Amino acid sequence: MPTAAKLFAALAFATVAYYASETFIPLLPEGTQVKQFSLINAALGGIIGWRIQGADVGNGYRIGATVGLRGMAVFLFFAIGGYALREMIIRATKLRYDGPGEAIVGMFDLCVEYGRMTLTSPDVMGILILGAIATAWGAEAVNRRWS
Repeated sequence: MPTAAKLFAALAFATVAYYASETFIPLLPEGTQVKQFSLINAALGGIIGWRIQGADVGNGYRIGATVGLRGMAVFLFFAIGGYALREMIIRATKLRYDGPGEAIVGMFDLCVEYGRMTLTSPDVMGILILGAIATAWGAEAVNRRWS
């Protein structure tokens, strides 16, 4: 059921995901293709904002902060896992792996590498943490105003 809080959370978290992605791009190895990187992450952020942050409104601002952090964790899981899967497929088509088992291990290595790059960047994590909490609090305020 569409609500104003879900719409706000989707738009706000899509914006947070976009800016976090733009901040993350310089951390990637040189030559990495990033044509639609920020837009894809913004779409993923919008879905997570709608499905997680917007759906869990009405429990107060303290719970809202944890909902925001949960949305951020889900976003990181799918973004890092999705891009690691994409990179593994690209590498597999270039015959860099000897078999499917090595490709799967390579994908998990990429997840660890991308996760380390994300978690050790104070700019990216600051945008994600503060933005996720602000999005959840904003959705809570919108829900109180228009519910």
